[in-house]
Amino acid sequence: MKRLICAKDVETLGKQGQKVFYIDEDTLVTPSAKDAARACGMTFSTETPAPVCCAAPASAPAAEPAKACSDGEIDKDMIYNVLKALADKGLLQGVLDGTACSGKPYTAEHDACGLKIVRGNTVQYDVLDTGNPSDKVFYQEIINKEDGCSMNAGFITIENCQFDWECACEELYHIIEGTLTVTANGKVYTAQPGDSVFFPNGAKVAFGSPNKMKAFYATY
Repeated sequence: MKRLICAKDVETLGKQGQKVFYIDEDTLVTPSAKDAARACGMTFSTETPAPVCCAAPASAPAAEPAKACSDGEIDKDMIYNVLKALADKGLLQGVLDGTACSGKPYTAEHDACGLKIVRGNTVQYDVLDTGNPSDKVFYQEIINKEDGCSMNAGFITIENCQFDWECACEELYHIIEGTLTVTANGKVYTAQPGDSVFFPNGAKVAFGSPNKMKAFYATY
C-alpha cells in the first residue's frame, strides 16, 4: 500500500527541527512536498538513520575521488535510452513548445491579485509510481503552496489498470472523461464524467479504470 507525503507533512516535521525526512520505497512524495522540503532545507532519505560512529583515525587514507567520464564526453547512448524511455511513456509531448521555456510542465497566466489560469491542453504528466511498472498512471500537480494555496490540485489519468492506494490527506476527484472504479471494503464503486468522489484521510482503497480515465483532483 502506497503512502503519500504532502507539503503539510514536511512542514510539520520541519517545525520539530528535523532536517531529514525518512521514507521507504512504498512512499510517494508530491511535488509540493518536495518544494516545501527545499524551502526549509530538508532532504528525503530512504536509508535508515545510522548509529553515531567514532571518527576515522587521522592516518586513514582519503577516499579516491570519482573518475570523470573519459575526455569529459557525455554518454550519447545513455541520453538516447533516457529520451526513448520518456517518449515511450508519452512524457516528451510539448517539450519543444513554450512550456519547456517556462520552467513549468504547463502554460499558465497570472494576475497580481493571485489569479492563475492553467491551460489544460499544455499540461505534461509525470509517472505515478504504483509499484507496478506496467501500470499506466500519470499525474501533474498544477496548484500548490507556491500559489499561496493551502491545498494541492492537479490532473491524474489511469488507463486499463488497478492499484492500491492509502490516502494520507483528504482527497477529492472530479471525473472529466472515462470511468473510475474504486474498491472499498470489498465493494466496487463506479464514477463517470461529471461525478465527484471524496476520500477522507486514512482511507484504504483500490483505484482503477477499464478504459482511460482523466480526473481533476484536490488534496488537503
